[in-house]
Amino acid sequence: MKVLIVCNNAYMPGNGICTAVLSLVDRLKCKGISVRLMACENPDPQGPQPDYRLKHFKFPFFEPIIYSNGFRYATFDKKTVTEALKWADLVHFCEGFPLEGKTARLAQKMGIPCVGTYHLLTENVMANLGMKKARLLNHLVTQWWRKAVYDRCRYVQCPTETVKKYLLMNGFKSNLRVISNGIDLAESSYLPRVLQDSPINIICIGRLSFEKSQETLLNAMRYSRYADKIQLHFAGKGPKMKKYQKLADELTRKGILEYKPQFGFYTHEQLKDLIRNSHLFVHCAWVEVEGLSCVEAIAEGVVPIIAKGPFTAASQFALDQRSIYTESDSKALAEKIDWWIEHPEERSRMERLYAESVGKYSASNSTAGIIRMYEEALAQ
Repeated sequence: MKVLIVCNNAYMPGNGICTAVLSLVDRLKCKGISVRLMACENPDPQGPQPDYRLKHFKFPFFEPIIYSNGFRYATFDKKTVTEALKWADLVHFCEGFPLEGKTARLAQKMGIPCVGTYHLLTENVMANLGMKKARLLNHLVTQWWRKAVYDRCRYVQCPTETVKKYLLMNGFKSNLRVISNGIDLAESSYLPRVLQDSPINIICIGRLSFEKSQETLLNAMRYSRYADKIQLHFAGKGPKMKKYQKLADELTRKGILEYKPQFGFYTHEQLKDLIRNSHLFVHCAWVEVEGLSCVEAIAEGVVPIIAKGPFTAASQFALDQRSIYTESDSKALAEKIDWWIEHPEERSRMERLYAESVGKYSASNSTAGIIRMYEEALAQ
């Protein structure tokens, strides 16, 4: 089986799609499947490059915003794309942008079967362009993605049931398969932890951007009874970093916080250490296709508090309502934080239950599900 994976962007650090795509490539190769990647060239000339390199397409005016959010668009090159398609038995699309649309049309003409993964909601894109409430535009773009790419796919991987419902609501015609993107759990091993009482470490992982809504956690400190004992850690970078750092400075200057919030982009091992020393994990995003950073924290036994809303699937990881709050509601988030701080014995009990709950999101289960999807697509 020869699989061509197509995405615009595979080499921008901190981008969840890049992480998922490169992880999938490695896992498929470990299973003996011949995989090649077609994507935009790596901006780091010393770093790895895709098998089929496409030039970077720069959008006038919007390019600084796009790049600051960890994304790059690839230019469609018919010669390169045709060469890649001639090699492939199956094409796997990871987005619905023009590169994928033109490639899907060409693959269809050549009789090459296609599958896709719905990694990204249009709300992700529009939010970062300052158009959160542009419902009609979101709908029109979703329909373009459907017609241009996903209706040409025999199967579409939905990372969560939330995504499947979203696609059904938008009239998607392909067979929809719910398969988690998966995470490598081999390095995660829960051990009962003894953490110091102060400071209370709370970690928030993700790109610092509008739809990730880390501002909700910062503003929750205005309502928490334990704000002076809390040390916030934001693991990530992005276009909102300066704004959030300014807000953090304000909360510290006013005496609301005794411990200044920490911002950083960490290595894998540094992040693991930070997670293991955290009392709570908070996930604030109001748009989220899956949210595997939740699994990464939960696997280490850190109790989560997760935003719930119509465009986020991450609340699926919560075991009960004590770990859920309404997205963008800082006061409700503060109440959840305070409850878990006030109930350390219950938090300790739930740590084990959370760590035991993540097995179904393993990379091995994900890979097996995707390979079955490939086999069924080829058999049609």
